Amino acid sequence: MSHGPDGGPALHPSAQRVADALRRGNVPGRVREFATPTRTSLEAAAALGCEVGAIAMCLVLVADGEPLVLIKSGAHRVDLTHLAAELGVAHLRQADAKEVRAVTGQPIGGVAPVNWPTTPRVLIDVALESYTEVWSAAGTPNAVFPTTFGELRSLTGATPVMVVGG
Repeated sequence: MSHGPDGGPALHPSAQRVADALRRGNVPGRVREFATPTRTSLEAAAALGCEVGAIAMCLVLVADGEPLVLIKSGAHRVDLTHLAAELGVAHLRQADAKEVRAVTGQPIGGVAPVNWPTTPRVLIDVALESYTEVWSAAGTPNAVFPTTFGELRSLTGATPVMVVGG
């Protein structure tokens, strides 16, 4: 069995690339892998023992033909009509699996907020700011890392938005 740099089990290669990018970004949180999937907010919250709202999910959207990444709280279902109006775009939709992979290089359910082959516009759900610690996917459907709203903004250059209408 191979071992990671801290003596623990070696990470999946995709999760290791995310861990390396986080280290370069001075994010202290350590990538954790689980035997069971953490691809949904509910699965991740159950595995971590945290509130579902503290799960930071990266969704790839297409706004008037241009991809963008939305880092949203797991407690929210995105109101695409509201968000399109907030962004001033005519058409907003969720990207399909092929588009997600093209934009981020990662699979749906495992999209980390770093290590993408492209540089899309990034938005972040203001609801995540109310949590001291949030958890984000780390490049695979079984890997996560702890972070904060501020770190996510710093890593991605994300613009805060409300993803649900009032």
